Amino acid sequence: MKWGNEMETKLSSATKEVVISDKRTVLIGERINPTGKKKLAEALKLGDFDLVLQEARQQVEAGADILDLNVGAGGVDEVAVLPQIVKLVMQEVDVPLCFDSGDTKALEAALKVYKGKGLVNSVKGSDHSLEEVLPMVKEYGAAVIALPADERGIPQDADTRMQIIDKIINRSSKVGIPIEDIVVDCLVLSVGVNDKAGLAIFDTIRRVKEQYGVNITMGASNISFSVPGREAINGVFLGMAITAGVTCPVVDVAKVRKSIMAADLLLGRDRFARRYIQYFRDHQENFQ
Repeated sequence: MKWGNEMETKLSSATKEVVISDKRTVLIGERINPTGKKKLAEALKLGDFDLVLQEARQQVEAGADILDLNVGAGGVDEVAVLPQIVKLVMQEVDVPLCFDSGDTKALEAALKVYKGKGLVNSVKGSDHSLEEVLPMVKEYGAAVIALPADERGIPQDADTRMQIIDKIINRSSKVGIPIEDIVVDCLVLSVGVNDKAGLAIFDTIRRVKEQYGVNITMGASNISFSVPGREAINGVFLGMAITAGVTCPVVDVAKVRKSIMAADLLLGRDRFARRYIQYFRDHQENFQ
């Protein structure tokens, strides 16, 4: 692990810049996603975006540095709805946004209306994905999340994941995307399905940091899917993943922020524990 590397991924809204680096853990809020949320999915289908704006406010109040926006649900026209959500959320909060969709037309529609430098979630290692997403990322000056998955699916082992990551980074370089604008998602799978999934993700994170030094994200809660006592697993996993090199996890910020603040403190990223102590003073009810 190359501690202290200075790789910085800079994102912005119209009024605020967020720098992702090894200096502190940046939190990407995951709550604006209808997967598993029937109420949100139904509201999106009806064109009712009040719940989205409520989630946006609550996540930023809880400490989200960036918001991930996903409107992918049955009956929702992502190409029409995602840019609408982007406009509304920009008016509601000032943090940078991450556009999360498998529909490249929806991604481009979001980028067209966004004021700032956003994060595209995501590009895969398939030729189709690379050819559609990377030129768009370059055109709009965005950053992009790279997924080590391709036509064959998600590899179980670190070696195959690294081969796909190598391909994405090489192709990104060819279209002129700087390496600091590539954030790698090493793809967390559940230990409920494969008890070696945690080891595979830590191995991949370590190898990505050693080879490229780029910033790393992950959908943290995936690790505990189908396992009881998920919050305990998620909290421990986040601390371990941050130690391994994750710099900007996608999380339910309200649930895990105290664990992440503690991890940064223990890793020497919080001088005199100022941020942790201030968080404790402001949120003592979370420590009961």
